[in-house]
Formats: sequence, structure tokens, C-alpha cells
Amino acid sequence: MLHSRRALCAIPLLFVSLAAVADDASLEEVVVTAQLRDRSLRNLPASATVLDSQTLQAAGVQHFEDVLGLVPNLNWSAGTSRPRYFQLRGIGELEQWQGAPNPSVGFLIDGIDFSGVGMPATLADVDRIEVLRGPQGTAYGANALGGLISVNTRAPRRETDASANLLFGDYGTRGINGVLGGPIGDGETAWRLAAGNYRSDGFRRDSFLNRTDTNGYDESNARLRVSAQPLDSLHVDFTAMWVDLDNGYDAFAIDNSRTTLSDKPGQDAQKVHAGSLRLDYSGANAFDIVSLTAFGDSNSIYSFDGDWGNDQSWGANAPYDYFERFDRERRTVSEDLRFISRASIEHGANFAWLAGLYFLRTDEDVTQQDVWRDLLFGDGTSELDSNYRATNLAAYGELEWRLASATVFSVGLRGENRNADYHDSDAAAFSPDETMFGGSVSLRHDFGARSTGYLTFARGYKAGGFNIGADVPDANRSFDSEALSNLEAGMHASNGGSLAGDVALFYMRRYHQQVQSGAQLEPGNPLTFVLFTDNAAQGENYGLEATVRWRPTTQLLVDARAAVLETRYIDYQLNDRNLDGREQAHAPQYQFDLGVEYRHPQGLFARVDFAGVDDFYFDTANDERAPARVLTNLKAGYAGDHWRAEVWIQNLFDRYYSQRGFYFSLEPPDFPAKRYVQAGDPRHAGITLTYTFR
Repeated sequence: MLHSRRALCAIPLLFVSLAAVADDASLEEVVVTAQLRDRSLRNLPASATVLDSQTLQAAGVQHFEDVLGLVPNLNWSAGTSRPRYFQLRGIGELEQWQGAPNPSVGFLIDGIDFSGVGMPATLADVDRIEVLRGPQGTAYGANALGGLISVNTRAPRRETDASANLLFGDYGTRGINGVLGGPIGDGETAWRLAAGNYRSDGFRRDSFLNRTDTNGYDESNARLRVSAQPLDSLHVDFTAMWVDLDNGYDAFAIDNSRTTLSDKPGQDAQKVHAGSLRLDYSGANAFDIVSLTAFGDSNSIYSFDGDWGNDQSWGANAPYDYFERFDRERRTVSEDLRFISRASIEHGANFAWLAGLYFLRTDEDVTQQDVWRDLLFGDGTSELDSNYRATNLAAYGELEWRLASATVFSVGLRGENRNADYHDSDAAAFSPDETMFGGSVSLRHDFGARSTGYLTFARGYKAGGFNIGADVPDANRSFDSEALSNLEAGMHASNGGSLAGDVALFYMRRYHQQVQSGAQLEPGNPLTFVLFTDNAAQGENYGLEATVRWRPTTQLLVDARAAVLETRYIDYQLNDRNLDGREQAHAPQYQFDLGVEYRHPQGLFARVDFAGVDDFYFDTANDERAPARVLTNLKAGYAGDHWRAEVWIQNLFDRYYSQRGFYFSLEPPDFPAKRYVQAGDPRHAGITLTYTFR
């Protein structure tokens, strides 16, 4: 382990030593848009990863899931058909069962809040994905304790645009995407429409039902974007989104294989209607006004076979049949109103400021239904209906001063009130009301024209809450808010052309750390595995993140990304388990991705990625770990003037790995506690054909 971390730490030094190599190819400047004002990555006093459209095209296939390995210190928890529970630097949720969303990692698509329900993040017509690591206490507040993921689709253009994309692969994979766009009238108005469908069997076989589609994908989406300039001083961007994900969910097998025995396979479906409106007004004398309005309506069904088997497989112990279903509707409305000084440090000013007001309303209604037939417990059903409403109101501001020609000091502050109300059919009721504060102080210095160093202290926060369900122990009914202090030092550097990189060292101290855990209350009933959030007194998360992009020639790109992470709980007792000093869940000690990309002037191209993740704890309730892994992804093809053809292979060497696991009692008649995991996807190959009409 120690040698692996030393090797990862040496990667940035290895590539920096190549700065004097030939500079006949150049890398494009990277701009970050997910902060309060747009700025180049070089001038950002924080650790961030930007996956631009070229990187997404070269390394991805269809979904954000394909490129997660390219983001240092980003992990995710399975248990769903698509990733939607993320961890940044070891901070984030592992799941959400109850109707009280409280995310630690924000997830936006075109400014629309999909935190905790981010399954619609396909790569179709996506322009860039930005990942900001560390607490975003000034910019995003309570929903971004660990960081923020922002997906931005392509904006409309005045040029006529039309393309079609076909995808075919094994496991019944097929997909189609199309894009149309162009000008409206003689002014600056333009439109862009992207739509598509993706289907796949889902890499599982249900041997009892003799089906290969019980874990399959059927995903449709359509997105319309319109931009306009009705006045010289007003720019308008509008997005409307429709998504229909009708996915199956049959991912766990009793023997931890990819062959299931379920007689009632589950579902992981989501229907989304969402939209956003951005107004940029520049008619005032000293400042610009930006208004970001967004709404989302997500209806989802999440269900699964609770015993993962059938009466035939359980033999003399039958009937032993359990099924659980969650029907969830989440509605969000948000408004972010910013006043931004016309003067900008980015463009040479000595002082800049911004101020803003933020509003978020979240409504979530959930119906949980359990159905069972059991030789020992008899037959029965239970149902829980819950209603949750939360309103977040915040005010924030940021000031920047140029202390010297090469030194900039900035300070930001945010105050946020969260008022929530919850009640359910079991007569449980909670009405928490909290006011929280966060912010940041940073110092940035230019070491010449090609490198910038920074030192940042940031404070983030996350609201407290409550655990829902009649079976939750009284001592675990509620949990406190969490605060996080982050001290970070880093550097962005380049040689002015072919070599660019960044490195960040960080130390986080977590106060009243929220910890997700669980316990099985009845060994013979798999649906009594209760999940709840608890507080550790404190926690520590510290480590390193580094990225190096080197283009030694116009044809070759070496893309190296790495992270080292150390975590521990401080003064945490979970029932009879003393977890003081233990590593936190879903916090691998190292991650890396080494990508090598080749492009020939005549159209041939290829990219190979080696993505590695260290072993990590699945949960706090047990000591089971996901083994370390290295997955290899390959893509190669040819691009002509109007068309592109590529062959891709995910998990080239067909490595077996697991991304989510539990330790509990499932199998009658003795119900021994055992380890159960969701196996990762096997080798997956296919072709993609794209034609652009011009």
C-alpha cells in the first residue's frame, strides 16, 4: 500500500520533469463555469477536474458512469441501475431509502438540481463535466459539503447543425441519438434539440425466469435548448428536458455472481420533466445581473426481490418470498440571483465583488410497500406514506483584492436557513429549522506567466435530520448537522503549450460527522435491514490529487490522473463496535487513471485507459471491503470529414469486481450472516457510428 501511494505521488514529478520536451503541440485553456463567476482553471483557488467534450468523446461511451474513473477522489455507491450516490474525498451518501433527501455532493445538469437522482446523466450532446472537490460553502452551501458535479450540455449555435449517432454492442446493446439545431430569424436566436434512446440487457441472467433483461436498460431522453439576445444588454438561455428511464433492477445474486434466481425482479425507473432559464443582464453601470431559475419533477420507482430467490431455490424452506418497492416523487424549484461587479480580477482589475440570493424548495412524497410470504412469519404487507417539504434560503457574497501584481486575496461568506417538515402514516413528524454558515478565504499567487499557487481555507456545512421508519431505534431517530473545515494548498502549471497539470494537498476536519450505517433487526426477514444516519464526534480526511496532461506531439496525448486519500473516524461508537480511528466507508486510499490517446492526421485514433481503485470498506456496520481493481477500457476508430466510426471495449480483461456490498442474514433455515456484493459489469464491447450533416 505504501509503495503504491509513493508511486502515485511521484506521477506529477515525473511529468513535470518533461517540461522541456518539444513544444510543437498545445493544449487548450480550461475554463471552469460552475463557480460563482467563470474563470480559467489556472486562476481557480481550488481542486477541480474538467472533462471537456474531446475527453468525453475519447474515453466515454454512453453515460457519466463510463468516465467516473477520470476524476481523482470520486467514488460512487452502487445498489442502483445507474450511479446516483457519489463520494468526493470520502464524503457522500451511500443510498437514500427514506423520504428526506440530504445530499453531501451536489449534482447539476444545466443548472437543474439532480442531487441524489442523477441517473439522467447521459453523455449524449454533453459539452463538459466539471467536478469541484471540497466544500462549496460560498457557492452552493448545504448541498455541496463534499463538492459539486456539474454537467453542461452543448449550447445552441447560429450555424445549422445536424448529426445522427448509432450504437451497437453485445448484451443486446443498441442506441440511437440525434441532434438538430440552427438559427431562428435574423438576430442572435438559436436552438438545439437532442434526443435519443439506449437499450441493453444489463449484464445479468435470471436463470429461474430464463431471461437476460431483468437488469436491463431502456433509457429515452430529449432536450431542447434555446438562446436569444432580445436586447443588447440581455442574453437568455432556456433548457427543457424530458427523460424516461425504464430500467430493471436484478443485480444481487445469492452466490455473488451475475446469474440471479429472482422470481420477482425489481425496477429502477425514473421519469423527469425539468427546465431552466438563465438571464444575463449587462445594462447596469457597475455590475451585471445573473438570474438562474430551475425546476425539476422526478417520478421514480425503485423495487427489488428482497430474498433474491424463489420457492424452488429455497426448497423445504419455502415459502420464503419478500419484495420491496419505493414510489418517489421529487419536485424542486430554485432561484439563484447574482449581482456581479463589471470589474474582474480575471481581466486585470484590482478589486471585484459579487453578491447573491438563493432559494430552493424541495418536495418529496414516498410510498414504501413491503410484501412477503414466509413459512415462519406468515403472509403480509405493510405500507408507509411520507411527505417531506424543505425550503432553503441563503445570502452570499465574495470579495477579491489584488494585493500585488501577482497576488490575489479573496474572501466569501454564505448564510443559509433550512426549514423542513416531515410526516408519515406511522404518525412520525419532524420539523427541523436550522441556520448555517460557510465560506472561504484564499490567497493566490502567480509564479510567472505559466504557474499559479494557492492556499485556501473553506468551511462547509450540512443540515441535520432524522431517520424514518417504525423499526429505527429511538436512540437513532435524529442526527446533528455537520460542519467541515478544509485547508488546501495547490498549484496549476503549464509550459505554455504541450504540458499542463495541477496538484492539490488538502486536510479536512469534520465536526459531528454524519455517518450512514445499518442493522438487521430480524435475521429471518431480509426487509428488516434498517439504514440510518448517525454522528461521529469528528472525522479526518486528507490527501493529494494530481492531474497531468502532456502532448509530446500533435498526434499523442498522455492523460494521467491520481489521488491519495487517508480517512478516519474520531471518537465514534456504533452499538458495541468501537470505530475510533477506523477508515471511513467508500474512501479508497488511492485512485488513478492513465490514459494514452493517439490521433493521426488522416483520421485514425485510439485511446486506452487504465483505471485503478484501492480496496475500501463497504459500510461502517461491518468490516467487509471491496477488493482493489484495475480496469482497462479501449476505444479505436476512424474519423472522416462527415463521419466517425469507433470500436470500444469496457473492462477489456473481464475483471470481476464489486462496487457495493452488505453483510447480513438472508438464507434459511439457519440464516448465517454472510457477505453479499453487487458484481460490477463484465467485459462489454460494441461499435458507434456518427454522421454529421453539413
